[in-house]
Amino acid sequence: MEYRILGKTGLKVSRLGAGLSEIGQELSLDETEQAGRVLNTALDNGINLLDTASCYANSEEFVGATVAHRRDDYVLATKAGHATSARECRNPDIDWTYGTVAMSIDRSLERMKTDHIDLVQLHSCTQEVLEQGDVIRALQDARDAGKTRFIGYSGDNEEALWAVKSGVFDTLQTSFNLVDQRARRELLPAAVEQGMGVLIKRPMANGTWGADPERPNATGQWGRMLPRAQAMEAGGPVPGSPDDRIELAFGFTLSYDAVDVALTGTKNPRHMASNLELFERGISLAADAVSELESRFDRLDDGWVQLE
Repeated sequence: MEYRILGKTGLKVSRLGAGLSEIGQELSLDETEQAGRVLNTALDNGINLLDTASCYANSEEFVGATVAHRRDDYVLATKAGHATSARECRNPDIDWTYGTVAMSIDRSLERMKTDHIDLVQLHSCTQEVLEQGDVIRALQDARDAGKTRFIGYSGDNEEALWAVKSGVFDTLQTSFNLVDQRARRELLPAAVEQGMGVLIKRPMANGTWGADPERPNATGQWGRMLPRAQAMEAGGPVPGSPDDRIELAFGFTLSYDAVDVALTGTKNPRHMASNLELFERGISLAADAVSELESRFDRLDDGWVQLE
């Protein structure tokens, strides 16, 4: 496994990180043993960054139940801002207040059975919320109290750019992949200029490159990315690209020096092991392939904003 220093935090992190949205939202607490196999497979094979959120249903409980005893083995990142239960999640009456963020952080500490979090990120709030300032102050107060070591912003588009340029945050988590490239034009360079660590969500474009176009239930993010992938693939084979479409996707995302960590999520221990095998062999993509993918995106981009 390759490691990087996560921007100005100084944290040494694996270039492949474990995103816990899928295990949190698709496994029940009765399936804690399966979640533990996913997390321990990751940790046993060099992944040392776990990225979760208070809003990812059971994910924080799984961390506390299965790997809390290995706390020194991983950098722990979570997100706050939404209400702290799945039932209340995204309720506009209680989201994005100082109290909600503070309560969320305390609950995350309790759920994950730890006395500190390494990184707490605001979870995709609007620019208006950021400018108002209370939620940023809640993160800063948690940092000053020793509940978190660093603070970050997770989001996309104009809100993410505001967060980066504010100079307040230590890290940025944002969407970037071969069919969602907007971040390379301004957002990623701005984050580098600020010395921020960069974590990338959806680095594999949700598996849409080379996917079965007749797949049922092409909805949500997968359904929104698929037309982009199909339009770009219509240009023919990408020169210098590997045969494995997952390796191609990871290779594109990690070819940018601004990117510190690519986050991947799965509830299947075998899928986690498969991704780890790719990284053990080494992930790289020829410069010609990167250039061709950039060219296709730029040529076809018709308002293809970052997919949140």
